[in-house]
Amino acid sequence: MNLNVNLFGKKFDNPLLPASGPVVGNLHNLLYFNEAQVGGIVTKTISVEGAVVRKPCIVATKHCVFNTELWSEYALEKWAEDILPELARVITKPLIVSVGYTSKDFEIVVPRTEKFADFFEVSTHYGLDELAVLVKKITNLTDKPVFVKLSPHITEYLDFVRTAIENGAKGIVAINSLGPGMVIDLAKKAVKIGVDGGKSWVSGPAIKPVALNRVSNIRSEFPEIGIIACGGVENAEDVLEFVLAGADLVQMLSSSMMKGRALYNQIVSELPLKMKKYQINSIAELREMSLKLEPEGVGGYPEINHERCTKCGICVNVCPVMAMNMNTIVENNRERCIQCGLCESKCPVEAIKGVL
Repeated sequence: MNLNVNLFGKKFDNPLLPASGPVVGNLHNLLYFNEAQVGGIVTKTISVEGAVVRKPCIVATKHCVFNTELWSEYALEKWAEDILPELARVITKPLIVSVGYTSKDFEIVVPRTEKFADFFEVSTHYGLDELAVLVKKITNLTDKPVFVKLSPHITEYLDFVRTAIENGAKGIVAINSLGPGMVIDLAKKAVKIGVDGGKSWVSGPAIKPVALNRVSNIRSEFPEIGIIACGGVENAEDVLEFVLAGADLVQMLSSSMMKGRALYNQIVSELPLKMKKYQINSIAELREMSLKLEPEGVGGYPEINHERCTKCGICVNVCPVMAMNMNTIVENNRERCIQCGLCESKCPVEAIKGVL
């Protein structure tokens, strides 16, 4: 299976990258990713001054991560004089340097980091009124491809993408964390982390559906731009889904903080197996396929493979109309069944067919 991705003249051995955040916030971690199986490396967002972050700042739950992190806690000087030069001595992968946040910052940060970067990722929380000036500034400072990171709170996001591209950006990273959210500690009757009235930002598997929808819509509207997907990746199938939706590359952060950094290598190792399962010969081939936006489910009654069924009872318990029953075997009551597909989607051994 061919996992290679070629984007703006740079070759990535596979589409999976770390996303900007604490896992790429220091030299030790960046060197780890240089040896890992990921296709490329992304830095934590670099600004002129280091961020002062209130601690604690990260909480993981079962399905998501809450954070109150800011940009890198290291100032530009450490990145430009220490971290990036040391990484440049050994790096074997394309490097995306994340920078923020204002035009004045870019005037200082971009010239100091430009020689190390293969791409720039612009982290911004600005609206359309300030975006054009911001993107035009950084694209005038570098010949390297610039990708603008899209915050999900921007509702008119296709206009946001259009403005970024018209002012020199080569692509979009979609999406940043959702929010603001809140995470509560019942025992202490307080938020576990939070700023400005308890606010925190939400990422991880819970936001994947939002990210998929935006990537698909952006690709449909802008077929020629570069798109890096970010938001909710936790396994090899997620990576392939994002590529099918229109992404060239895929970033992951929160799931690695929930399950450990070894997840990156695990996902890359599993990509060929999943590609074989779904009859995908290469990432490039998948990227050129068109995602069908009309469901092709049968919409019939559940058909139960009793040889495969383990009688776990999940379908019986989750059926919203109590149409699934189990005595000696699992059976479907067609008088009650509404053919919704929930039982098929929840069966852990794929013993139910005929609906989805």
